[in-house]
Amino acid sequence: MATAMIEKTLASQIPDPTVLLALEPQELAWIVLEYLKAQVSENKLGRESFIHTDTVQDYPRDSWDAILGALSEAWSWLEREILIAHRPREREGWVFITRRGASLRTRNEFETFLKAKLLPKEFLHRVIADKAWPLFIRGEYDTAVFQSFKEVEVSVRTASGYPPTDIGVPLMRKAFNVQTGPLSDRAAPEGERQALSDLFAGAVGSYKNPSSHRHIALDPPEAAEMIMLASHLLKIVDSRLRAPKDRQ
Repeated sequence: MATAMIEKTLASQIPDPTVLLALEPQELAWIVLEYLKAQVSENKLGRESFIHTDTVQDYPRDSWDAILGALSEAWSWLEREILIAHRPREREGWVFITRRGASLRTRNEFETFLKAKLLPKEFLHRVIADKAWPLFIRGEYDTAVFQSFKEVEVSVRTASGYPPTDIGVPLMRKAFNVQTGPLSDRAAPEGERQALSDLFAGAVGSYKNPSSHRHIALDPPEAAEMIMLASHLLKIVDSRLRAPKDRQ
């Protein structure tokens, strides 16, 4: 595999310079990482030796500067994500493939790494981390969003002591009712209590209900934002359960 990569060169992986230049740094970074892994000689594992005209000589000459700039961006991205790092006891610019970089053996593993960066598991409520995060990583974005807000609904119902027949937006309005809701904060100003009711009702109505009735086309950043919102709502429910009795 390594020999094939060396024989093919960068241009054989992405023959069209316009395609290469259209890639985002993180997209081009996988090609660069593969290329670096394939090098037998450590002399290739240096920024100056890689971002050099020798690397781009198979492309039209008038595109060299732009391509070298794109490669420099991809290299910087790899360094930032600690997929490559400064080689100990060497002058600046020489690198090695880190343990993290070496662990990404396939494009699928690299893409999973990118998705996980959008939705860091350690920041999520434990229920979302267990039940929705794996769906997100597999690319099942609408299912992950639905599962996240389903957990919000279940958590609110359980915390409020309501029966399974209480669902959706009416459940949120009931649980966070300014006057009678068991999850409403009695010590907070009435406007804030109403705002919290609106937040829960709006989130469930906007993100859980549509996903339960039809397929929703979501891109990864969109889905990640929705899932993080659900995670935050679950943390609010937890905080209401821990609140002193005079605030319940």
